[in-house]
Amino acid sequence: MQQHIHMLAIRNAFMQINKILFSLFSIVLLFVSCDKQDIDFVNNTIILSPTEVGPLSANKFPERFDAGTKIDFTAEDISLPTGMWRLEDALLGSTAADVKFGSKSVRIQNNGTLTMNFDIPNGATSVSLYYAKYGAEANSSFQLWSSVNAGSTWQQVGGDITASTSTLTKATFITPFPGLVRFQVRKISGGILNIDFMDIQENPPAAIDNNMALGNPSAAIANISYPDNYLMVKHQFVLSYNSSKGTANWVSWNVSPEWNGTASRCDCFEPDNKLPAGFFMAYTTDYSNTGFDRGHQCPSADRDKTNADNAATFLMTNIIPQAPNLNQVTWANIENYCRTLINNGNELYVISGGSGAGGTGSLGGVTNNISLGRITVPSHCWKVIVILPLGTNDATRVTTSTRVITVYMPNTQTVSSQPWGNYRLSVDALESILGYNFLSNVPVSIQNVIETNVDNGPTQ
Repeated sequence: MQQHIHMLAIRNAFMQINKILFSLFSIVLLFVSCDKQDIDFVNNTIILSPTEVGPLSANKFPERFDAGTKIDFTAEDISLPTGMWRLEDALLGSTAADVKFGSKSVRIQNNGTLTMNFDIPNGATSVSLYYAKYGAEANSSFQLWSSVNAGSTWQQVGGDITASTSTLTKATFITPFPGLVRFQVRKISGGILNIDFMDIQENPPAAIDNNMALGNPSAAIANISYPDNYLMVKHQFVLSYNSSKGTANWVSWNVSPEWNGTASRCDCFEPDNKLPAGFFMAYTTDYSNTGFDRGHQCPSADRDKTNADNAATFLMTNIIPQAPNLNQVTWANIENYCRTLINNGNELYVISGGSGAGGTGSLGGVTNNISLGRITVPSHCWKVIVILPLGTNDATRVTTSTRVITVYMPNTQTVSSQPWGNYRLSVDALESILGYNFLSNVPVSIQNVIETNVDNGPTQ
């Protein structure tokens, strides 16, 4: 007995050291991510290397120019995923000489233009795009222009940019527009030019709560050098994306009555085109005939305040392969229980994800991956749920008596033979399985208490 107590004390001490080291590691990563980069300011324009990334836009951008078709230089309006664009003396090029990330990029000759025929409704803080010389053409220069009156008049944004290499280079233009705005790329001199991966950082809607207020479990960072722990911050939720697995490592969100409304479930599964170029991007068809459901992490019903909020939950970065009996029964039951807690005057912080490899879907047998090996099927799915009365300064309101529900469920068809409450474990136990540090923004003295408990509260 005495030996067991000594071993338990050693384990608890180890967990304390681990939490401290994890916090220090997070700080180191933060400072690394904030290191000064080589930035060239040109009349309020920042020219960046292709490996740098900024915050993610809130609209359907970036525009990758891969979906449309235009094979000649005549002026024409074409439909692309972001909206209608007008190309004059420009086409969508797909030859070997066209410098591009995907299958196509815009090729502009003479004094051609690439123009948005639609407005960004909330205004924009910046516009970024990649540019290069086409093939062995001479250097060329271009400008970015803006219009705040639906294209009636235009004004230049930033300074002139010169493409001097056949390597895609990123330019970011500072665009402090508070309201309706659209943009145009104008080629002004030199040889033929390629433009690709144009992104617009829209002014975000007013925040309700910080979806990651209680911590960043894996110290994810918004840097494309970390494709398997890549931080994506959306208005509706925050996630750590894993390009090797084709899914998120985890998704974190707050849910309260402020997030609720009357928007209908859109059932509009679509790829998340805010993933950086070169990252694996899942499509809904990757799940077809696999025996696994497209399982939400942040549920559709948690984001029905607006149609845009609901549609965000159908982005494929919020989806993991789940056995139907898990997704439709056991997982759904705990989601429904969470909503009863909301209806009783609480707000929740939820972190959700999958772990391991090898689930059993409706086709039978263990499946490690789908989509030709590009999407990992987790062996288990898990959640951490922190329950608080409605209020502000949420991380400071977590106490030693705060209820925390943690579940770890097998991703199988037989999971539904047990109620979800049978799959509860402690936060500490889940941290040991995953290697994450949950609730890192909560004081360690409080973590020490609530993370060792296994919830035994009501389940319905």
